[in-house]
Amino acid sequence: MTEPKNPPYGAPIDRSIPDALAGLFQEVILDHYRRPRNKGALEDPTHTITMNNPLCGDVIELSLTVRGDVIEKARFQGKGCAISLASVSMMARKLEGTKVADARALSVKFTRLLHGERELQGDKELGDLRSLSGVSKFPVRIKCALLGFNCLEELIGESGSSDDRAGGHEPGGAR
Repeated sequence: MTEPKNPPYGAPIDRSIPDALAGLFQEVILDHYRRPRNKGALEDPTHTITMNNPLCGDVIELSLTVRGDVIEKARFQGKGCAISLASVSMMARKLEGTKVADARALSVKFTRLLHGERELQGDKELGDLRSLSGVSKFPVRIKCALLGFNCLEELIGESGSSDDRAGGHEPGGAR
C-alpha cells in the first residue's frame, strides 16, 4: 500500500486514520481553501477584528452580526495558507444561526481536537472541522488552524454576552 502524497501547502495527514479517510479529509480542506464559504465583507457588522499569525503571514478579518445571543451572520476576509483559510471557512459557516455560548463551546472543542484529543475526531458537532484533526501532528500549524477561532474568542470572550465588544476591536489598538 502506498502512502498518499501530501496536498499543496503542507496540509498534514493523520497517519492514525485509514488512508481513505485521510484522503477525504484532505479533499475537504482543499475544497474549503479553493472555494471558501462565508468569505467577503459583511455590511454593518456588530463585531469585527483582524488578527495575524506573524510566523507564517496569515491575516484574518472576522466580522459578525450578533443579535441578542445569536450570531446571525459571519464573514471573513484575509490571506493565508490552506490550513488557516480552510479552518476559518468551516468555522464561519458553522457560526451562522448559532448561539454565542454554542460558538464558544465549538471553539473549545476545536482547540481540544487540535491539541490531540482523538475522541473528538468522531464528534459530529464539529462537522467539517474534524478534517483538520491531523494538524495536531504539526504543532507549528496549530496556530494557523486556530487563527479564525482566536478572532472569534477575542470577539465573544468568556462573558455571557458579546455586547461589550460591539463596534469592532483589534488587539494593539490598530485598525
